[in-house]
Amino acid sequence: MNKIPSPTDFQMLGGDVDAYPRLDFQKLGVVVLATILSLTIVWFSTENIVLLGSCAATIIAAVGLIHFFRSGPSVENASELSVPDWSITHAATQMSNAAIAISDRAGRLVCANDHYTIAFPGLKAPPDLGVDDANRALLVAAGRAAWRDGSTDIATIVQEGRTFRVKVARAGMADEYLLWHLAAVEEIAIEHRAIEVITGRIGRAMSSSGVMAVAVSADGAVRAANAAFALRATGTDMEPILGQLFADFVRMDEKGSVYFEREGRRGLPIRLLHVPLNEENAESAALLLAVDEEGVKVDRGLALAHVEQLLSTLPLGLALVDRDGRFLFANDAFARVLDVQADKLPPYPGDLVINEDKGAVLDSIRRYGSGAVASGDIAIRLKERPEEVIALSIAGVRGLGEAAVLLGLKDNSEEITLKRQVAQQTKMESIGQLAGGVAHDFNNILTAIIGYCDLMLLRHQPGDSDYDDIQQIKNNSNRAASLTRQLLAFSRQQTLRPQILQLANVVADVSSLLKRLLGETVRLEVHHGRGVGAVRADPGQLEQVIINLGVNARDAMPKGGIVHISTVAVSQSEVAAMGREFLPIGDYVQLSVEDSGVGIPKENLSKIFEPFFTTKEMGKGTGLGLSTVYGIVKQSGGFIFADSQLQNGTRFDIFLPVHRGEIPTPEVTRRELYKPKDLWGSGRILIVEDEDMVRAVAERALVRQGYVVETANDGEQALELFADGKRYDLVVSDVVMPNLDGPSMARRLRESYGDIRLLFISGYAEEQLRETISLDNVAFLAKPFSVQQIAEAVHDALAKDD
Repeated sequence: MNKIPSPTDFQMLGGDVDAYPRLDFQKLGVVVLATILSLTIVWFSTENIVLLGSCAATIIAAVGLIHFFRSGPSVENASELSVPDWSITHAATQMSNAAIAISDRAGRLVCANDHYTIAFPGLKAPPDLGVDDANRALLVAAGRAAWRDGSTDIATIVQEGRTFRVKVARAGMADEYLLWHLAAVEEIAIEHRAIEVITGRIGRAMSSSGVMAVAVSADGAVRAANAAFALRATGTDMEPILGQLFADFVRMDEKGSVYFEREGRRGLPIRLLHVPLNEENAESAALLLAVDEEGVKVDRGLALAHVEQLLSTLPLGLALVDRDGRFLFANDAFARVLDVQADKLPPYPGDLVINEDKGAVLDSIRRYGSGAVASGDIAIRLKERPEEVIALSIAGVRGLGEAAVLLGLKDNSEEITLKRQVAQQTKMESIGQLAGGVAHDFNNILTAIIGYCDLMLLRHQPGDSDYDDIQQIKNNSNRAASLTRQLLAFSRQQTLRPQILQLANVVADVSSLLKRLLGETVRLEVHHGRGVGAVRADPGQLEQVIINLGVNARDAMPKGGIVHISTVAVSQSEVAAMGREFLPIGDYVQLSVEDSGVGIPKENLSKIFEPFFTTKEMGKGTGLGLSTVYGIVKQSGGFIFADSQLQNGTRFDIFLPVHRGEIPTPEVTRRELYKPKDLWGSGRILIVEDEDMVRAVAERALVRQGYVVETANDGEQALELFADGKRYDLVVSDVVMPNLDGPSMARRLRESYGDIRLLFISGYAEEQLRETISLDNVAFLAKPFSVQQIAEAVHDALAKDD
């Protein structure tokens, strides 16, 4: 509104012509009313004391010059009918940059400045400003609150994409008007556009060029920042920045140079450019642009030349790239790791790696090139050697012109090899546990087959039509039992009978048998070193190791060749010089078996000790030979290594620790002819076994020998038999059973009924179960067993304490 409202204008704004007051110059109350109202509006709009005084003087002068009088109401009603001089009010509101309006109790617009009429055309009072329902509800609520409380404000309302801050106050001598103040129309819009620029494509382009941009509100809080500023300020994404004070991220030294607080003393100075978003108010919201200070007193080109010269002399693989990821320099060591010439490097580091790793390399270069002076490592696979993983070190550098990132390559082949060996060891342990479980279950089945064959053979004589068939079943069952023993050997769960012995004697004892196994086309050579110490191992198992390795060597030489077996002492210093990761420093006896065969392919060398892995034709190998060797060596406390090259033979090296202690003198005993035992006996036997077929075979075998036999399905049933008053001369029990296992049952029996004789039977190895059993004066019989074997075991257990 640009003119003094006439009675007609006032009616257009919602006023009443008849209510337009007539002023009486001599009525001081009217003058006071007009003056107070106008001065209140001026102070609420501008808060300027000088302007307030000027307006007061103007009002008093204007009132003194009025010569127009109208008859009107009495002085007593002047406060209700008098209206302020709206021309002065309008002039005062024009001095504010905000949109200002005045409405009466009926919600009609009675005065507004030009900013209001331009922003909200139509001469409508709030809340009828053309806003949506949600914003209109805010304005209605604000008006009610102002009438009730005197004043209120709204943080923001939005009208056609523009944002306003709203203040509402009750005014007038009789509080009959509302003063509406809608501020910062243009500044908020500019601030929003600045935020959109920084977080959009232009902000990303500035980041890639090393320009840091941040939008700051009038109170100094960060409203938006591009990635370059976020990385330099915090090293992370945007979230920790928004809402915090910009001053918390930077510091200024005594010379006035600005640094990032996070980078500390090692940080480089930055040049900061302050761009206010409101040209009329330098302290309003602003856009801040920052770049690395170019005024550093260093010749950057000369510095880069010196750095390249230094990098070229270092044995580490190092290279410099710019912010776009282009190679600027690479030393010879860097090229050697990549197996390329330094002058033939591709333009970008991403061209050196496989497609899956390109994105990670490029993203890391951009991040460290634009962020803080920091470093990190990523794992990559080269395009030429995709099976190998190497570490690429990335570090941001500053002050070297175009150079922004330093790359370093480290060959991780040894570390990767070590990890593979650990993984292989873990896998072998897991397979061993599985093999032991399979052997246990299989032994129960073989016990029943072999036992029933023995019982059937007792009813047939040699020459009968069925005798040979039964014998053939038993022989094949015994072959299957040998396979389970190999599984137990691989899983290191077989029962060993270690002795103090010389490896040379074991090799000598097995050499004659091995020569017959090797055949006519293969020559056996044996060599023993001097000063070879004694070892503690099971001689029978070591013989099996040598035979298995010899047979494998024979199969690798179909046209004949040489098998060379040697034993040699290895000292601690020699072990250290070998550098084998899994061989602890110590004194060992080395047993080597080497052939001149076709060799083992590299891809199969890591799998040769796995059970059932074989390179032989179908039906010509079980794949348990080397796995059995591995298990026996490990169970004996030793280590085994294989080395092979195609067409150049294979070599197995076994390291057994030297025995420290007194070596017993072997006793010379007179060999006696074997005399079969008289296995007939008497006594009460209790068989505790959860497998029905094993329990039945054992029962029939012992009944046949004259014993009185009773059975129980598990340990709890056995305890019930004892609780019923029954007593037995011997308890034959399985070790692993459901509900209550054998050792737990045996401990309860001995606690309640004294020293009861015990014979444990199990498909697991005795040594594996000894810790579980943890009982004295017990006998052990391994499955699978024959009728003869269980009869002998029971006879010996009963005769032990007689």
